[in-house]
Amino acid sequence: MLKKQICVGIALALLGAGNTAALAGGDSTTGPFGFKPISGSAYGAENDAAAPWLIPEGFEQYLVSGETRDMWGGDGQNIYADGQDDWHDMNTVNENGPHAGRFLFRTHETREHPEGGALSMVDLKTGQHILLAQKADNPETEDYDGYTALDGIRWTPWGTLLFAEETTGGRLFEVVFEYNKDGVPTEATIYDRPEVGRLAHEGIEVDNEGNVYVVDEFRGQRDGLGGGIYKFVPATYGDLSSGELYVLKVDSSDEEFIGQGEWAGPIDPQDPRSSGLAVQAARYNRPEDLQIIGNTLYAAITEGTYTGGSQNYDGRVLAVDLDSLVVSDFVKPGVNVAVESSGTTGFDNPDNLAKTPDGKLVIIEDNVPSDIWIAQPSRKDAGKAAWAELFASLTDDGAEGTGIYFGQDPDTLFVNVQHSKHDDGDGTWAIRKVSKGNGK
Repeated sequence: MLKKQICVGIALALLGAGNTAALAGGDSTTGPFGFKPISGSAYGAENDAAAPWLIPEGFEQYLVSGETRDMWGGDGQNIYADGQDDWHDMNTVNENGPHAGRFLFRTHETREHPEGGALSMVDLKTGQHILLAQKADNPETEDYDGYTALDGIRWTPWGTLLFAEETTGGRLFEVVFEYNKDGVPTEATIYDRPEVGRLAHEGIEVDNEGNVYVVDEFRGQRDGLGGGIYKFVPATYGDLSSGELYVLKVDSSDEEFIGQGEWAGPIDPQDPRSSGLAVQAARYNRPEDLQIIGNTLYAAITEGTYTGGSQNYDGRVLAVDLDSLVVSDFVKPGVNVAVESSGTTGFDNPDNLAKTPDGKLVIIEDNVPSDIWIAQPSRKDAGKAAWAELFASLTDDGAEGTGIYFGQDPDTLFVNVQHSKHDDGDGTWAIRKVSKGNGK
């Protein structure tokens, strides 16, 4: 357990409007985040470090917080003074409680650094930056539990913050805040939650009943172990110190693991890969993020299945119906979205997911160029995308986009740029809709 004073001397704020809206319409130009798709990926596009994204007409982009500057005219936040990039990974805000939407939380995926991994917080009202948590190994005391490769992050319905490590036996942590009389966080206590599973954690999702969904970023089908989608059921709502861990099992005739599913278990949270294999868990290749929309759990699977050591396709997005537990391909290259090949725009290595205010699914690629797609669940079957259109593309060919997320402002999508080719290129960006209507 780590206790850290974060002393934030700030006052009242709310970021933007509520995050509710009517269901999306029939194409990309309708709905509160409607847009006209861009013409193609950023192949050969000139990179402007001050505006690195190709975006639709009617939208603007700006840097919220980088390593040398920020939107308030300040110096941003540079966690590692030795030149190490901060590796901004994923984002969330305080979605409920005092001043909902005011504080942006970020994980930093730094690995094997002497100062350890980091968790940061930005006050979106004042521009104040806070290093919320950082922990390094200490060989002198044989304390080797420093943070490394921090990745997934999620605000919970009960008002805490979850974040996790992407390492082989990665941990999931919960941050519990205390607030002053003005409702501003003044202290954070961090707890390890081993019952949720020791996994190569990336995405984290929580449903209305308090169940926590996590993934394991192993190549399960290719290597025969791991790569599962897991559900942690707490013994008591809002208490992650005890409960049972289950893994998704699918009645599939092949290693695509599509079909009728079930939650198998409970399994051993200290060895979820082997205990999951024992109950015939579905083994996907690099599951990386999760997003619930309605009663469907979407999962980004970054790599496709393998045959003879080669991928059959470059990743997909799955849909799990949380009522029936039927698992389907929601977006898959060559099926309902184009295949990327030799500079031709297409779908490749989906990584992170987000929900638009009107119920569409945002998908970002771990690829060069890193594209952002938006897909509409079919009204008849949320397990299938009615369409998937190209929303944005990153011109920085040394970087990837990550951490897509809507806070409380339905017009603003947060997205991080990670390992940029520019010395000051890493940071958190906003892509904001400035014209209403159909995005034209």
